[in-house]
Amino acid sequence: MRTVLTILLAFAAGILLMLWMPDRPHTTNLAAPAVATVPVASATVPPQASSVVANDNAQADDDWPDAGPTPEQVMYAQPRMVRSALSQLTPRVSGKPNLYLLAFAGDGGEDVFRNEAEYAAQMFTQRFGATAHALVLENNPATLATQPLADWSNLDAALGGLDKIMQPDQDILLLYVTSHGSEDHTLLVDMDPLPLDQIGAQDLAGILSMHRFKWKVLVINACYSGGFVPPLRGPGTLVLTAARSDRSSFGCGSESDITYFGHAWLVDALNHTDNFVDAFKQARGEIAKWEQQDKLTPSEPQIDIGSGIEDQLARWRHGIRIGPAVPFKPAAPASSGTASVP
Repeated sequence: MRTVLTILLAFAAGILLMLWMPDRPHTTNLAAPAVATVPVASATVPPQASSVVANDNAQADDDWPDAGPTPEQVMYAQPRMVRSALSQLTPRVSGKPNLYLLAFAGDGGEDVFRNEAEYAAQMFTQRFGATAHALVLENNPATLATQPLADWSNLDAALGGLDKIMQPDQDILLLYVTSHGSEDHTLLVDMDPLPLDQIGAQDLAGILSMHRFKWKVLVINACYSGGFVPPLRGPGTLVLTAARSDRSSFGCGSESDITYFGHAWLVDALNHTDNFVDAFKQARGEIAKWEQQDKLTPSEPQIDIGSGIEDQLARWRHGIRIGPAVPFKPAAPASSGTASVP
């Protein structure tokens, strides 16, 4: 018993001695891991990379509206929105060639492309009557909940829907694409932060080849768009581009309401003639004057006329009743006026 008591007293004395020692370690410090004082981002991403990631995320969210659907909701809604847009097309007029406009505004960072696509739809349906139908795909923060996105999947789906509606031997597809273009002949398809695939010249040709359109008018309004001519040309196809393959086109950007080509071909020329080729010739001359006035390198818009398409377009024009000119009004205000559009 004495032995046990001695042991207990010795143990207690040892504990008291440890607590009294001034250089003893503090138990709460031992319990706190050293990494707890280091921010998580610093432990996993170098400081410079951390700031870059933050800046990239901020830039990616710049164009996304604070109110409205989330990116996931927008992507989830796309099949339904394309079906809805197809169902709202005006009825086909039987016994005549009909024209179906599919406008594609690729860059969601600037209102100019949305303005142009929506104006094209308005102008064709109002000026060219019941045999003209229009569907718009666009990337813009203001229309995420109301219009299908302009992306690869929706372009293919919309073309597939039109393929089922149109009469292949009579009707004409008019694909009007407006966006930025690159020197390697790729269209900018962008609605940050959505991960959208870009569309190159060969890609667009491949998408179109999956559908049975005999008669096509393909308008590519972008820099370096002449590079789209070789893969898109063919029988029954009219190809119009805003520039040659190694030149920029003009009038895009946040300071513009509509591009040079859109202004010249859609607003000025087609409000005075229903002939697409004549309108192109007028637009090309007008653009050349603007570029000379502004001391710009000529864009030199391109045209390629496949066999048979002019005759089919003439048949379509024979069956339409021309309406009055349609004034251009921007769908959304540009940030700093219209100084770049003559």
